[in-house]
Amino acid sequence: MIFDMHMHIENSTALGWQMSAEDCIRAMDEAGVERAAVMTLTDLPGLNPAGLELIAEACANHPGRLYGFLRLNPALLETSKELLTRAVQELGFRGLKLHPVSTLQHPGGAATIELVRHAGELGVPTLFHCGDEPLSTPLSVAQTAAACPDATIVLGHMGGYFHVDEAIDVAERHGNVVLETSAMPYPDKIRAAVVRIGADRVVFGSDGPVSSPALERQKVVIAGLGHEAADLVLGGNADRMLGLAA
Repeated sequence: MIFDMHMHIENSTALGWQMSAEDCIRAMDEAGVERAAVMTLTDLPGLNPAGLELIAEACANHPGRLYGFLRLNPALLETSKELLTRAVQELGFRGLKLHPVSTLQHPGGAATIELVRHAGELGVPTLFHCGDEPLSTPLSVAQTAAACPDATIVLGHMGGYFHVDEAIDVAERHGNVVLETSAMPYPDKIRAAVVRIGADRVVFGSDGPVSSPALERQKVVIAGLGHEAADLVLGGNADRMLGLAA
């Protein structure tokens, strides 16, 4: 069972990307991916007021294949907490997505920390965009990990192009941090992460439609993790984290 922890569904002409639920399923099928976590390309509350309903409908139309993550702006804290509570408790969403670059909210800020703690209380992980831009580096998100030890924090892109070793260092120091592989171009760093923090804290993601699920899956294959570790990275860990494991 292969699980992609990072895909998007939304038509965002301003960003130059679009993927419908049907497009998402097609890309998954082409890559041999059975399940995926899906989220919007933009932040709520914001450009697309129907973003929550968009993801909820996609998941309802593709049960057992798509699982919702709600992408939120911590600056509007009370509204975001209410939306996340509704998404998880009423609509079955499985996680929170935060993009500090698009919201201009520092991961170590009080609002972000409170929202991540709320996600932890609801029993769902928080997936951060974590790359090379200001506000998104692993050391920035490490502040959240330290302040929210009971919340699971996933570093999407595991540090991007230039901060990958930093992301692995952060995961070594904080046991609540998980590394996600999408759009990080070095298969050998996936193997290094497995060696240093364990195969149970690395998850496969693609960032589709920004990146190809088939291409991103191949990076895990090239990493040469061995069958047991590869099974965990490609799906077992996500199933456990999102409460889907039998």
